[in-house]
Amino acid sequence: MPLPFGLRPVLASNSPRRRELLGMMVPGFRMAAAPDVDEKYPADLPHREVPAYLSRLKAAASDHSELAENEVLVTADTVVLCDGLILGKPHSREEAIAMLERLSGRSHEVVTGVTLSNRSGRLHTFSETTKVRFADIRPEDIRTYVDIFEPYDKAGAYGIQEWIGAVGIRGVEGCFYNVMGLPLSALYRELASFA
Repeated sequence: MPLPFGLRPVLASNSPRRRELLGMMVPGFRMAAAPDVDEKYPADLPHREVPAYLSRLKAAASDHSELAENEVLVTADTVVLCDGLILGKPHSREEAIAMLERLSGRSHEVVTGVTLSNRSGRLHTFSETTKVRFADIRPEDIRTYVDIFEPYDKAGAYGIQEWIGAVGIRGVEGCFYNVMGLPLSALYRELASFA
């Protein structure tokens, strides 16, 4: 289904949350194969610019040849920033627990970079930042959450839409959906400008 301004987004992502979110905005959108990229970035790149850089990397590695004239490829990357550190996806139970212990009782930022590209080589990248404030979370609750929900595919080791978001988040400043991985309102505006 095209949007009112004629564009049809095509999502290149393995994230079930991004699929769910884009489906809220564009029922019946099309999926493309997610590119296989090494998500490395220059060591001197400012942390807030990392998601945009990685989303561009994914766009560059994607196949645009099968896009229709009115289709635009959407690639994205999300990171959590806390204490000047990038908290990506945890690689182990211990790393997930350590990330959540770091976030407990504190505020952090969630930054998503999104790149729009089409078959003619046009490319546009933007970022959205949301501030999230966690309550103090008991260590046993953190361990239980990690053991039940296994948040190894989530930046910062948590999903705001899951149990830990319901009981542990005291406030959100900015786009809620951005914390899930796709800033829908900003994406709609940027797609309209891209048309």
